[in-house]
Amino acid sequence: MSFDYDLFVIGGGSGGVRAARIAAGEHGAKVALAEEYRMGGTCVIRGCVPKKLMVFASQGPALIEEARAYGWQAELGGFDWAGFRAKLGAELSRLEAIYRRGQEGAGVTVFDQRATVAGAHEVRLADGRVVSAKHILVATGGRPFVPEFEGRDHVITSNEIFDLPALPGRVLIVGGGYIASEFACILKGLGADVVQYNRSPLLRGFDTECRDLIVAQMRARGIEIHENIVIDRIVKTEAGLAVHCGDGREERFDAVLYATGRVPNTEGLGLEAAGVTLARNGAVVVDEWSQTNIPSIYAVGDVTDRIALTPVAIREGHAFADTVFGATPRKVDHELVASAVFTQPEFGTCGLSEEAARAAGPIEVYTSAFKPMRAGFAGSEARVLMKLVVCKATRRVLGCHIVAPEAGEMIQLAAIAMKMGATKEQFDATCAVHPTMAEELVTMRKPTRHA
Repeated sequence: MSFDYDLFVIGGGSGGVRAARIAAGEHGAKVALAEEYRMGGTCVIRGCVPKKLMVFASQGPALIEEARAYGWQAELGGFDWAGFRAKLGAELSRLEAIYRRGQEGAGVTVFDQRATVAGAHEVRLADGRVVSAKHILVATGGRPFVPEFEGRDHVITSNEIFDLPALPGRVLIVGGGYIASEFACILKGLGADVVQYNRSPLLRGFDTECRDLIVAQMRARGIEIHENIVIDRIVKTEAGLAVHCGDGREERFDAVLYATGRVPNTEGLGLEAAGVTLARNGAVVVDEWSQTNIPSIYAVGDVTDRIALTPVAIREGHAFADTVFGATPRKVDHELVASAVFTQPEFGTCGLSEEAARAAGPIEVYTSAFKPMRAGFAGSEARVLMKLVVCKATRRVLGCHIVAPEAGEMIQLAAIAMKMGATKEQFDATCAVHPTMAEELVTMRKPTRHA
Protein backbone atom coordinates (compact mmCIF):
# COMPACT_ATOMS: atom_id res chain seq x y z
CA MET A 1 0.00 0.00 0.00
CA SER A 2 1.24 3.49 -0.88
CA PHE A 3 1.11 6.30 1.69
CA ASP A 4 1.44 10.07 1.40
CA TYR A 5 3.98 10.04 4.26
CA ASP A 6 6.07 7.54 6.13
CA LEU A 7 5.32 9.45 9.33
CA PHE A 8 2.78 12.06 10.34
CA VAL A 9 3.43 13.79 13.66
CA ILE A 10 0.56 15.56 15.43
CA GLY A 11 2.03 18.19 17.74
CA GLY A 12 5.01 20.52 17.40
CA GLY A 13 6.34 20.33 20.94
CA SER A 14 9.67 18.99 22.10
CA GLY A 15 8.90 15.30 21.58
CA GLY A 16 7.17 15.73 18.25
CA VAL A 17 9.76 17.95 16.60
CA ARG A 18 12.61 15.70 17.75
CA ALA A 19 10.91 12.60 16.34
CA ALA A 20 10.13 14.32 13.05
CA ARG A 21 13.62 15.79 12.64
CA ILE A 22 15.42 12.51 13.39
CA ALA A 23 13.09 10.40 11.25
CA ALA A 24 13.44 12.74 8.25
CA GLY A 25 16.89 14.25 8.64
CA GLU A 26 18.84 11.22 9.88
CA HIS A 27 16.83 8.26 8.64
CA GLY A 28 15.47 9.60 5.35
CA ALA A 29 11.76 9.16 6.06
CA LYS A 30 9.11 11.28 4.36
CA VAL A 31 7.63 13.17 7.30
CA ALA A 32 4.89 15.72 7.92
CA LEU A 33 4.05 17.52 11.16
CA ALA A 34 0.97 19.52 12.12
CA GLU A 35 0.89 22.13 14.89
CA GLU A 36 -2.23 24.21 15.52
CA TYR A 37 -0.68 26.87 17.75
CA ARG A 38 3.06 27.66 17.85
CA MET A 39 6.07 25.49 17.18
CA GLY A 40 7.90 24.57 20.37
CA GLY A 41 4.99 23.39 22.46
CA THR A 42 4.44 23.94 26.16
CA CYS A 43 8.10 24.09 27.14
CA VAL A 44 9.22 26.79 24.72
CA ILE A 45 6.07 28.87 24.37
CA ARG A 46 4.20 28.67 27.68
CA GLY A 47 6.21 26.59 30.11
CA CYS A 48 9.82 25.92 31.02
CA VAL A 49 11.50 28.70 29.04
CA PRO A 50 9.29 31.72 29.80
CA LYS A 51 8.85 30.54 33.38
CA LYS A 52 12.60 30.29 33.96
CA LEU A 53 13.11 33.76 32.48
CA MET A 54 10.47 35.04 34.90
CA VAL A 55 12.34 33.32 37.73
CA PHE A 56 15.47 35.25 36.78
CA ALA A 57 13.49 38.51 36.66
CA SER A 58 11.89 37.85 40.04
CA GLN A 59 15.28 37.46 41.76
CA GLY A 60 16.17 41.12 41.18
CA PRO A 61 15.05 42.51 44.56
CA ALA A 62 16.88 39.82 46.53
CA LEU A 63 20.03 40.37 44.50
CA ILE A 64 19.96 44.10 45.15
CA GLU A 65 19.40 43.53 48.86
CA GLU A 66 22.32 41.12 48.93
CA ALA A 67 24.51 43.55 46.97
CA ARG A 68 23.93 46.19 49.65
CA ALA A 69 24.93 43.69 52.33
CA TYR A 70 28.18 43.13 50.41
CA GLY A 71 28.99 46.83 50.37
CA TRP A 72 27.42 48.08 47.18
CA GLN A 73 25.34 51.27 47.15
CA ALA A 74 22.54 49.69 45.16
CA GLU A 75 18.94 50.76 44.67
CA LEU A 76 16.09 49.10 42.83
CA GLY A 77 13.38 50.91 40.88
CA GLY A 78 10.01 49.57 39.80
CA PHE A 79 9.59 46.53 37.60
CA ASP A 80 8.75 47.26 33.95
CA TRP A 81 6.39 44.40 33.19
CA ALA A 82 5.49 45.73 29.74
CA GLY A 83 9.14 46.00 28.76
CA PHE A 84 9.96 42.55 30.12
CA ARG A 85 6.95 41.00 28.41
CA ALA A 86 7.94 42.50 25.05
CA LYS A 87 11.47 41.15 25.36
CA LEU A 88 10.13 37.78 26.48
CA GLY A 89 7.85 37.63 23.45
CA ALA A 90 10.75 38.38 21.13
CA GLU A 91 12.84 35.63 22.71
CA LEU A 92 10.06 33.06 22.36
CA SER A 93 9.60 34.03 18.70
CA ARG A 94 13.34 33.58 18.16
CA LEU A 95 13.25 30.10 19.69
CA GLU A 96 10.14 29.16 17.74
CA ALA A 97 11.89 30.17 14.50
CA ILE A 98 14.82 27.89 15.40
CA TYR A 99 12.43 24.96 15.88
CA ARG A 100 10.76 25.70 12.56
CA ARG A 101 14.07 25.97 10.71
CA GLY A 102 15.09 22.64 12.21
CA GLN A 103 12.03 20.98 10.70
CA GLU A 104 12.45 22.63 7.32
CA GLY A 105 16.16 21.82 7.24
CA ALA A 106 15.40 18.15 7.86
CA GLY A 107 12.85 18.11 5.03
CA VAL A 108 9.75 17.89 7.21
CA THR A 109 6.52 19.24 5.70
CA VAL A 110 4.88 21.50 8.31
CA PHE A 111 1.14 22.14 8.44
CA ASP A 112 0.22 25.14 10.59
CA GLN A 113 -3.19 23.84 11.53
CA ARG A 114 -4.96 21.31 13.72
CA ALA A 115 -4.81 17.67 12.76
CA THR A 116 -6.79 14.71 14.11
CA VAL A 117 -6.56 10.96 13.72
CA ALA A 118 -9.02 9.70 11.10
CA GLY A 119 -7.97 6.06 11.14
CA ALA A 120 -5.05 3.73 11.67
CA HIS A 121 -3.22 5.31 8.72
CA GLU A 122 -5.13 8.55 8.13
CA VAL A 123 -4.92 12.10 9.46
CA ARG A 124 -7.54 14.77 8.88
CA LEU A 125 -6.36 18.38 8.65
CA ALA A 126 -8.44 21.37 9.73
CA ASP A 127 -8.78 22.51 6.11
CA GLY A 128 -10.60 19.26 5.30
CA ARG A 129 -7.79 17.36 3.62
CA VAL A 130 -7.18 13.76 4.61
CA VAL A 131 -3.64 12.43 4.22
CA SER A 132 -2.32 8.94 4.71
CA ALA A 133 0.72 7.85 6.72
CA LYS A 134 2.36 4.52 7.39
CA HIS A 135 2.94 5.63 10.98
CA ILE A 136 1.24 8.29 13.10
CA LEU A 137 2.86 9.83 16.16
CA VAL A 138 0.68 11.67 18.68
CA ALA A 139 2.70 14.27 20.58
CA THR A 140 0.07 16.80 21.64
CA GLY A 141 1.27 17.28 25.23
CA GLY A 142 -0.98 18.39 28.06
CA ARG A 143 -2.96 21.39 29.20
CA PRO A 144 -3.82 23.02 32.55
CA PHE A 145 -6.77 21.54 34.42
CA VAL A 146 -9.32 23.79 36.10
CA PRO A 147 -12.12 22.02 38.03
CA GLU A 148 -15.75 22.88 37.49
CA PHE A 149 -17.10 25.51 39.88
CA GLU A 150 -19.09 28.72 39.73
CA GLY A 151 -16.94 31.50 38.31
CA ARG A 152 -14.18 29.32 36.81
CA ASP A 153 -14.25 31.55 33.71
CA HIS A 154 -12.74 34.37 35.79
CA VAL A 155 -9.46 32.54 36.50
CA ILE A 156 -6.25 32.29 34.52
CA THR A 157 -3.79 29.42 34.20
CA SER A 158 -0.07 29.12 33.53
CA ASN A 159 -0.95 29.48 29.82
CA GLU A 160 -2.17 33.04 30.24
CA ILE A 161 0.16 34.35 32.94
CA PHE A 162 2.80 35.45 30.42
CA ASP A 163 0.32 37.58 28.46
CA LEU A 164 -1.22 39.63 31.26
CA PRO A 165 -1.39 43.33 30.30
CA ALA A 166 -0.29 44.27 33.83
CA LEU A 167 0.92 42.47 36.92
CA PRO A 168 -1.79 42.04 39.57
CA GLY A 169 -1.30 43.80 42.89
CA ARG A 170 -2.80 40.96 44.91
CA VAL A 171 -2.96 37.49 43.42
CA LEU A 172 -4.29 34.13 44.58
CA ILE A 173 -2.49 30.98 43.46
CA VAL A 174 -4.67 27.87 43.70
CA GLY A 175 -2.78 24.59 43.80
CA GLY A 176 0.07 23.02 45.70
CA GLY A 177 2.21 21.39 43.03
CA TYR A 178 5.47 22.61 41.61
CA ILE A 179 3.87 24.92 39.03
CA ALA A 180 1.70 26.67 41.63
CA SER A 181 4.59 27.01 44.06
CA GLU A 182 6.98 28.29 41.40
CA PHE A 183 4.56 31.00 40.29
CA ALA A 184 3.89 31.97 43.90
CA CYS A 185 7.61 32.66 44.29
CA ILE A 186 7.89 34.39 40.91
CA LEU A 187 4.99 36.79 41.47
CA LYS A 188 6.14 37.55 45.01
CA GLY A 189 9.58 38.42 43.67
CA LEU A 190 8.05 40.70 41.04
CA GLY A 191 6.28 42.66 43.76
CA ALA A 192 2.80 41.14 43.99
CA ASP A 193 1.05 40.33 47.25
CA VAL A 194 0.72 36.53 46.96
CA VAL A 195 -1.66 34.13 48.70
CA GLN A 196 -1.62 30.40 47.96
CA TYR A 197 -4.52 28.01 48.62
CA ASN A 198 -4.44 24.24 48.37
CA ARG A 199 -6.66 21.44 49.60
CA SER A 200 -3.63 19.47 50.88
CA PRO A 201 0.00 20.16 51.90
CA LEU A 202 2.12 21.88 49.27
CA LEU A 203 4.52 19.86 47.08
CA ARG A 204 2.93 16.60 48.10
CA GLY A 205 4.77 13.61 46.66
CA PHE A 206 8.20 15.15 47.10
CA ASP A 207 10.51 14.32 50.00
CA THR A 208 8.75 15.59 53.13
CA GLU A 209 11.80 17.06 54.85
CA CYS A 210 12.72 19.03 51.73
CA ARG A 211 9.15 20.10 51.14
CA ASP A 212 8.79 21.40 54.68
CA LEU A 213 11.93 23.54 54.34
CA ILE A 214 10.79 25.03 51.03
CA VAL A 215 7.34 25.89 52.39
CA ALA A 216 8.86 27.46 55.51
CA GLN A 217 11.18 29.58 53.37
CA MET A 218 8.29 30.62 51.11
CA ARG A 219 6.34 31.75 54.16
CA ALA A 220 9.40 33.61 55.45
CA ARG A 221 9.51 35.54 52.17
CA GLY A 222 5.95 36.74 52.79
CA ILE A 223 3.88 34.28 50.76
CA GLU A 224 0.65 33.60 52.65
CA ILE A 225 -0.04 29.86 52.44
CA HIS A 226 -3.30 28.18 53.46
CA GLU A 227 -3.83 24.43 53.26
CA ASN A 228 -7.07 22.42 53.47
CA ILE A 229 -8.93 25.11 51.52
CA VAL A 230 -11.52 24.42 48.82
CA ILE A 231 -13.02 27.21 46.70
CA ASP A 232 -16.81 27.19 46.23
CA ARG A 233 -17.20 30.08 43.80
CA ILE A 234 -15.57 33.21 42.42
CA VAL A 235 -17.59 36.35 41.77
CA LYS A 236 -16.33 39.26 39.69
CA THR A 237 -16.96 42.62 41.36
CA GLU A 238 -15.87 46.21 40.83
CA ALA A 239 -13.30 45.70 43.60
CA GLY A 240 -11.84 42.58 41.97
CA LEU A 241 -12.51 38.86 42.26
CA ALA A 242 -14.37 37.75 45.38
CA VAL A 243 -13.26 34.23 46.28
CA HIS A 244 -15.62 32.22 48.48
CA CYS A 245 -14.32 29.11 50.26
CA GLY A 246 -15.89 26.08 51.85
CA ASP A 247 -14.80 27.12 55.34
CA GLY A 248 -16.75 30.37 55.04
CA ARG A 249 -13.87 32.73 54.31
CA GLU A 250 -14.11 35.30 51.54
CA GLU A 251 -11.20 37.31 50.14
CA ARG A 252 -10.71 39.65 47.20
CA PHE A 253 -7.93 39.47 44.65
CA ASP A 254 -6.93 41.22 41.45
CA ALA A 255 -6.26 37.87 39.76
CA VAL A 256 -6.67 34.17 40.51
CA LEU A 257 -4.21 31.74 38.95
CA TYR A 258 -5.24 28.07 38.93
CA ALA A 259 -2.40 25.55 38.84
CA THR A 260 -4.26 22.43 39.92
CA GLY A 261 -2.60 19.94 37.64
CA ARG A 262 -2.48 19.14 33.94
CA VAL A 263 -4.33 16.65 31.74
CA PRO A 264 -3.28 14.96 28.49
CA ASN A 265 -4.36 16.75 25.32
CA THR A 266 -6.42 14.01 23.65
CA GLU A 267 -9.89 15.55 23.59
CA GLY A 268 -11.32 15.62 20.08
CA LEU A 269 -8.26 14.00 18.50
CA GLY A 270 -10.24 11.06 17.12
CA LEU A 271 -8.15 8.51 18.97
CA GLU A 272 -11.00 6.52 20.50
CA ALA A 273 -12.82 6.34 17.18
CA ALA A 274 -9.62 4.97 15.67
CA GLY A 275 -9.56 2.28 18.37
CA VAL A 276 -6.70 3.65 20.44
CA THR A 277 -6.92 2.79 24.13
CA LEU A 278 -6.96 5.78 26.49
CA ALA A 279 -6.49 5.81 30.26
CA ARG A 280 -9.19 7.18 32.57
CA ASN A 281 -7.52 10.60 32.58
CA GLY A 282 -7.38 10.69 28.78
CA ALA A 283 -3.72 9.70 28.46
CA VAL A 284 -2.68 7.58 25.49
CA VAL A 285 -1.77 4.11 26.72
CA VAL A 286 1.53 2.96 25.21
CA ASP A 287 4.03 0.16 25.73
CA GLU A 288 7.77 0.46 26.37
CA TRP A 289 8.28 1.29 22.67
CA SER A 290 5.73 4.16 22.83
CA GLN A 291 3.37 2.08 20.67
CA THR A 292 -0.38 2.04 21.23
CA ASN A 293 -2.67 -0.94 20.80
CA ILE A 294 -3.03 0.15 17.15
CA PRO A 295 0.35 -0.90 15.68
CA SER A 296 0.67 2.09 13.32
CA ILE A 297 -0.05 4.70 16.01
CA TYR A 298 2.51 5.80 18.60
CA ALA A 299 2.60 8.53 21.26
CA VAL A 300 5.32 10.32 23.20
CA GLY A 301 5.60 13.06 25.80
CA ASP A 302 3.07 14.42 28.24
CA VAL A 303 0.12 13.02 26.30
CA THR A 304 1.17 9.57 27.57
CA ASP A 305 1.31 10.70 31.21
CA ARG A 306 4.52 8.82 31.98
CA ILE A 307 7.02 11.43 33.18
CA ALA A 308 5.85 14.92 32.16
CA LEU A 309 9.27 16.50 31.58
CA THR A 310 10.62 18.01 28.38
CA PRO A 311 13.90 16.04 28.32
CA VAL A 312 11.91 12.82 28.72
CA ALA A 313 9.66 13.71 25.78
CA ILE A 314 12.72 14.46 23.66
CA ARG A 315 14.28 11.09 24.49
CA GLU A 316 11.01 9.30 23.78
CA GLY A 317 10.67 11.02 20.40
CA HIS A 318 14.26 10.27 19.45
CA ALA A 319 14.01 6.62 20.53
CA PHE A 320 10.80 6.22 18.52
CA ALA A 321 12.45 7.57 15.37
CA ASP A 322 15.53 5.38 15.78
CA THR A 323 13.40 2.31 16.46
CA VAL A 324 10.88 2.67 13.65
CA PHE A 325 12.99 4.33 10.97
CA GLY A 326 16.61 3.80 11.96
CA ALA A 327 16.71 0.03 12.41
CA THR A 328 18.15 0.56 15.90
CA PRO A 329 15.47 -0.51 18.40
CA ARG A 330 15.82 1.59 21.53
CA LYS A 331 13.71 1.98 24.67
CA VAL A 332 13.75 4.96 27.01
CA ASP A 333 14.91 4.35 30.56
CA HIS A 334 12.46 6.15 32.86
CA GLU A 335 14.37 5.28 36.04
CA LEU A 336 16.37 7.86 38.01
CA VAL A 337 15.22 10.92 36.08
CA ALA A 338 16.42 14.05 37.85
CA SER A 339 14.24 17.15 38.01
CA ALA A 340 14.21 20.64 39.47
CA VAL A 341 11.51 22.78 41.05
CA PHE A 342 12.26 26.47 40.52
CA THR A 343 10.82 27.73 43.75
CA GLN A 344 12.89 30.10 45.87
CA PRO A 345 14.75 28.26 47.31
CA GLU A 346 15.25 25.92 44.39
CA PHE A 347 14.79 22.17 44.73
CA GLY A 348 16.74 19.51 42.86
CA THR A 349 15.75 15.87 43.24
CA CYS A 350 16.69 12.48 41.82
CA GLY A 351 15.55 9.04 42.89
CA LEU A 352 13.42 8.02 45.84
CA SER A 353 12.15 10.24 48.61
CA GLU A 354 12.93 9.11 52.14
CA GLU A 355 9.32 7.93 52.53
CA ALA A 356 9.33 5.88 49.31
CA ALA A 357 12.73 4.35 50.05
CA ARG A 358 11.71 3.44 53.59
CA ALA A 359 8.72 1.52 52.23
CA ALA A 360 11.03 -0.51 49.99
CA GLY A 361 13.46 -1.68 52.69
CA PRO A 362 16.05 -0.67 55.32
CA ILE A 363 17.79 2.62 54.60
CA GLU A 364 20.20 5.16 56.04
CA VAL A 365 19.50 8.87 55.72
CA TYR A 366 22.29 11.43 55.60
CA THR A 367 21.42 15.12 55.91
CA SER A 368 23.21 18.42 56.22
CA ALA A 369 21.16 21.54 56.94
CA PHE A 370 23.00 24.84 57.24
CA LYS A 371 23.11 28.52 56.45
CA PRO A 372 25.34 28.91 53.37
CA MET A 373 28.33 31.23 53.48
CA ARG A 374 26.91 33.68 50.96
CA ALA A 375 23.61 34.07 52.82
CA GLY A 376 25.22 34.13 56.25
CA PHE A 377 27.54 37.02 55.40
CA ALA A 378 24.60 38.98 53.98
CA GLY A 379 22.54 38.45 57.12
CA SER A 380 19.95 36.32 55.34
CA GLU A 381 17.99 33.60 57.12
CA ALA A 382 18.04 31.37 54.02
CA ARG A 383 18.98 27.77 54.71
CA VAL A 384 20.22 24.89 52.59
CA LEU A 385 19.49 21.16 52.87
CA MET A 386 21.56 18.37 51.32
CA LYS A 387 20.15 14.86 51.66
CA LEU A 388 21.19 11.36 50.60
CA VAL A 389 18.98 8.30 51.00
CA VAL A 390 21.07 5.11 51.01
CA CYS A 391 20.12 1.43 50.77
CA LYS A 392 21.55 -0.39 53.81
CA ALA A 393 22.07 -3.65 51.93
CA THR A 394 23.64 -2.48 48.65
CA ARG A 395 24.96 0.94 49.83
CA ARG A 396 23.64 2.48 46.62
CA VAL A 397 22.42 6.06 46.80
CA LEU A 398 18.69 5.70 46.18
CA GLY A 399 17.79 9.37 46.49
CA CYS A 400 19.55 12.71 46.36
CA HIS A 401 17.67 15.86 47.30
CA ILE A 402 19.00 19.41 47.38
CA VAL A 403 17.25 22.56 48.59
CA ALA A 404 19.55 25.45 47.72
CA PRO A 405 20.25 28.18 45.20
CA GLU A 406 21.06 26.57 41.82
CA ALA A 407 19.93 23.17 43.11
CA GLY A 408 18.92 22.22 39.57
CA GLU A 409 22.49 22.66 38.38
CA MET A 410 23.82 20.49 41.21
CA ILE A 411 21.30 17.66 40.90
CA GLN A 412 22.13 17.22 37.21
CA LEU A 413 25.69 16.23 38.13
CA ALA A 414 24.68 14.07 41.09
CA ALA A 415 22.25 12.23 38.81
CA ILE A 416 25.14 11.03 36.63
CA ALA A 417 26.74 9.28 39.58
CA MET A 418 23.41 7.81 40.66
CA LYS A 419 22.69 6.54 37.16
CA MET A 420 26.04 4.74 37.26
CA GLY A 421 24.99 3.04 40.51
CA ALA A 422 27.22 5.01 42.86
CA THR A 423 27.39 3.90 46.47
CA LYS A 424 27.61 6.09 49.54
CA GLU A 425 31.25 5.05 49.93
CA GLN A 426 32.00 6.27 46.41
CA PHE A 427 30.44 9.62 47.25
CA ASP A 428 32.64 9.65 50.38
CA ALA A 429 35.75 8.82 48.33
CA THR A 430 35.23 11.90 46.17
CA CYS A 431 37.26 14.87 47.35
CA ALA A 432 35.26 17.97 48.22
CA VAL A 433 35.40 21.26 46.33
CA HIS A 434 35.80 23.94 48.98
CA PRO A 435 34.19 26.30 49.79
CA THR A 436 30.96 25.25 48.09
CA MET A 437 27.52 24.16 49.18
CA ALA A 438 27.77 20.99 47.10
CA GLU A 439 30.78 19.71 49.05
CA GLU A 440 28.33 18.59 51.72
CA LEU A 441 27.25 15.78 49.36
CA VAL A 442 30.63 14.10 49.83
CA THR A 443 31.38 14.98 53.46
CA MET A 444 28.37 13.53 55.29
CA ARG A 445 29.98 10.62 57.15
CA LYS A 446 27.45 9.66 59.81
CA PRO A 447 23.79 8.90 59.11
CA THR A 448 21.22 11.26 60.61
CA ARG A 449 18.83 8.36 61.08
CA HIS A 450 18.15 4.75 60.14
CA ALA A 451 14.83 3.41 58.91
